[in-house]
Amino acid sequence: MTRSNIFITGFSGSGKTTIGRETARLLGWTFVDTDDRIVASQGRPIEDIFARYGEDEFRRVERQTLERVARADKQVVSTGGGVIMDERNRAVMEANGVVVLLEARPETILRRVSEQRAGDDDAAARPMLEADDLDERVRSLKALRQFNYTLAHWTVHTDLLTPAEAAAEVVRGFQMVNARLKSQTPARPGATASTPVTPVSSPDTPASPPVIPAKAGIQDEPRPQATHSGLAAHVRASSGDYPLWVGWDVIEELGERVLGVMNPPAAYIISDNNVQSQARRAHRAMESAGIPTHLFFVPPGEQSKTLQIAQNVYHWLASLKAERGHLILAAGGGVVGDLAGFVAATYLRGIPYAQVPTSLLAMMDSAIGGKTAVDLPQGKNLVGAFYQPKFVLADVSTLQTMPPRELASGWAEAIKHGLIMDEDLLNTFESLPDEIQSLQPEVATDVIRRSMAIKANVVSQDEKETLGIRVLLNYGHTIGHAIEAVTGYDSYLHGEAVSVGMMGAANIGRRMGMMSDSEVERQQAILNAYGLPLDARGVDPDAVSQAMLSDKKVVGGAIRWVLLDGIANATTRNDVPSDTVRTVLNDLMN
Repeated sequence: MTRSNIFITGFSGSGKTTIGRETARLLGWTFVDTDDRIVASQGRPIEDIFARYGEDEFRRVERQTLERVARADKQVVSTGGGVIMDERNRAVMEANGVVVLLEARPETILRRVSEQRAGDDDAAARPMLEADDLDERVRSLKALRQFNYTLAHWTVHTDLLTPAEAAAEVVRGFQMVNARLKSQTPARPGATASTPVTPVSSPDTPASPPVIPAKAGIQDEPRPQATHSGLAAHVRASSGDYPLWVGWDVIEELGERVLGVMNPPAAYIISDNNVQSQARRAHRAMESAGIPTHLFFVPPGEQSKTLQIAQNVYHWLASLKAERGHLILAAGGGVVGDLAGFVAATYLRGIPYAQVPTSLLAMMDSAIGGKTAVDLPQGKNLVGAFYQPKFVLADVSTLQTMPPRELASGWAEAIKHGLIMDEDLLNTFESLPDEIQSLQPEVATDVIRRSMAIKANVVSQDEKETLGIRVLLNYGHTIGHAIEAVTGYDSYLHGEAVSVGMMGAANIGRRMGMMSDSEVERQQAILNAYGLPLDARGVDPDAVSQAMLSDKKVVGGAIRWVLLDGIANATTRNDVPSDTVRTVLNDLMN
């Protein structure tokens, strides 16, 4: 069945009215704004309806208005930002048209809303945004609605698009959804009409709206394993071996590499709003390989690594009828990788997933080894599982968009790999700091590949940290994790805290006769060359000492320290005197 209306939804300031009018012009259809219809039928402005009768009455009138509008066809309907929160409204829109979400970052929304208020343009028609702290109101209300927004058939990110470009994307999505409806699909629970694949559009897509033909059927047999360049290592895991691929611009090959490993009927990319462009590259690569692919964005930062966000993703997967033979892709940094991996490990008791890290720290560390987790209020990573990916694909070119500070944080983990067990790698970091930090493609790709191979080798020997080998990767982490906890995870990036922690561990090693002065100074010089902190002045050493006792490496009340017995020779010790630790912490923080 072809759907003959377009219902445009989205948060205030996402461009629903402007883009809706332009979409209607392109199609030669009627443009309808449900808010305008409400004002006309009630004879009073929306803010007056809210003030006089309350939100519940407004939502009732809004629902009735939508039902009346939906009876006609060949319309582009701009809906209120809260329409999609009511399941009855969603059912009406899905039964009578294609639902298109206009998405924008909170920063973009704030700018647009502020500009409209300054120009007195529709300023009074946003009663849900009446608050002293507009920034906080926008972010909190948008977060509340975000899951329901993801239930739209098609999403257009409007931050970087002109109204004409965004309208072309709306039309393209409308055509693609209807084309797919002709060749598939089971109905979504709660909807009254069948629901297509939910791709997300990209501003890099050509603006002209082509008619998209239905995809060919999925092959019965997976394709044979293809030979791909950039293999850094294989991780040997109990669940099976998997490759680590590292290269420049290799994200464009994502779909083909997936098909070389498995043949999923559908895929689900989990990403965050800070790496939208990279997620779209991954999405296009998957769709180009003939794999219907959906996309879910979470807010950036550690606050998304929670059971609540995981539950939102579960609901999204359930609404799309995700199955065990489908594939989850984590496209982002460590938070996205941990969250997506945890969801993959637990949804349907396990669904395949792959890591596509877009931050240096994720490439160096969290994407490799199968550690997945979410946080609790009591601490980080307290609920999780070891669950290995099908592969890791690291595209070094994606690092070009990273802020310098976050890039430096990632180099800390790579330098750590050289310090604990590969002096040749450490020599490269020492001799080519400018080429590495400027991401000269050949040099940067080489050191990242070598560093990732070190972690792959360690994980292969001790997958679940039972043999005392994998713990060596925690050099600098005992003090580093404690600094993060004490400072509320908002003063130091992970790699920065680990850099301070490595200096603490080196000084403990020197006091215990395990490292020479020259070795400690060499470590200090390399970290300094990459813009990493060497101390944590102003942090309470007593609080750090207490936080270290909650570290996972504490056994029987004694901290299991990872120290260097000389460069590239990591070992563990549980006999470090408490006064030595106290002295080193005081030196680092006072």
